[in-house]
Amino acid sequence: MFAAPAGPSPLMAGDAPAYPARHARPPEPLRLPWALKPLGSALYGVEQRPDGRLCYWIRHDIIRGVTPRMLVWWFSHLEGDIEIEGRRINRYRAWHPYDHVHASYARRLADGSVGPGAVIRLREYLGGNPAYEVDITTEIEKLDEEGYIHNPVLHGISGLARMEYRFTRVAGGTLYENCLLVGGQSGWRRAITPLMQRFGFPHDRGIAWLRHNIEEVGQFEHFLPGLYRQETGCSE
Repeated sequence: MFAAPAGPSPLMAGDAPAYPARHARPPEPLRLPWALKPLGSALYGVEQRPDGRLCYWIRHDIIRGVTPRMLVWWFSHLEGDIEIEGRRINRYRAWHPYDHVHASYARRLADGSVGPGAVIRLREYLGGNPAYEVDITTEIEKLDEEGYIHNPVLHGISGLARMEYRFTRVAGGTLYENCLLVGGQSGWRRAITPLMQRFGFPHDRGIAWLRHNIEEVGQFEHFLPGLYRQETGCSE
């Protein structure tokens, strides 16, 4: 596992392009000129829902200078590069420079845009740990200025995980709250939920996800306002 720098560090030499979806190992660490936010910068916890699902929840520190509209744009424009200090860097890798491998749209809407009904292809390793590989497609259920919901497909099976986000515009930025729901709600999916939570997504992996998500959300204020202005011509 690569240890994130405690403070700003110079960029490594060379550009950082996208990895292909088939890339089957943790990414090479990518240094950026700012530090990742620590776990303690957010409020977080784990709760058992009445239906048996586990909810790993986070109330992030305010994302300064970022609006809900920028976040909607980001999740519909994950592909592409960003320039940081003269280097072309794959924007998904810049979002988490130690864990992210690949993001692309496996299915867009009929007009080529991205929104509810589109499908994202994701590869990453939580904490850069090979044991915590994420290799999924996930369908967008909701994407607007109030929030974002998507439903991962795990080993070809849907209904065993769900990601819910809520965006609230506040003075100076956005309050970003989200949760990962682990387990099924009905039928055989609910019946296998205890086994899934024990073996497929144990507590240590859940903590790795909490840390990963706090780190990636903390990145937004460093690059998203500038990227959004550059590509849309809008300031908010």
